[in-house]
Amino acid sequence: MKNIQMVLGIALIALSFTSCKDEKQEQAQKKVDAYVAYVDSVKNVSAENLKADWKAVDAEYDRRSQEAQAALADLKDNSAATEKINASKVKYEEFKNEMSTVFAPPAPAPSPKQQLRDALFGAGKIGDDMNFSWVNAQNIHSVYQQFVHTVEDNKDKYSREDWDEVKLMYEALDSRKNTVEKEGLTSEDNRKIAGLKIKFAPMYTVNRMGAKSEENKDAKK
Repeated sequence: MKNIQMVLGIALIALSFTSCKDEKQEQAQKKVDAYVAYVDSVKNVSAENLKADWKAVDAEYDRRSQEAQAALADLKDNSAATEKINASKVKYEEFKNEMSTVFAPPAPAPSPKQQLRDALFGAGKIGDDMNFSWVNAQNIHSVYQQFVHTVEDNKDKYSREDWDEVKLMYEALDSRKNTVEKEGLTSEDNRKIAGLKIKFAPMYTVNRMGAKSEENKDAKK
């Protein structure tokens, strides 16, 4: 009888160990699945909501990621779980990179002076360095053309300060022309540029005076 009880006792102990082991693996698998599900759920949240609580979302991701990695040790065959974890990790990093772009603060608007330069020459062509090296014998006529036509289209909107900036840019472009003439500027383009310069000169003089006069009137009010 004692021998039977001993055998049964050993069997129960073995069964208990097996049960505990199965439960441990089950819990480990749940942690892996919870991590994968968390990554998928984050991707379904709107960017606006994520932005408001991104630090908490990212901290929770780190916690679940660590739990999932630790759980691999409790899985008898963890190759499938490892593959799921790695796939979710890649998915989350890609998503995080996307969000870093969305969450980045908007670039500051260019200053009024830079906006004027962008309109006269094209966005980003002329910055604070006043570098006109991109203007060459092949494109200088079109540069003058855009400059003069832009001034003509906006002459009634420019303030006195705007006209001062226009003059500064015009003189810088003229200076570049002196260099470009030695690099093979055609006589035809030179003639067309001369016509644009004749058009610009009186337009600048009249409207610059008009802008100053308007400012004087406003100052007296």
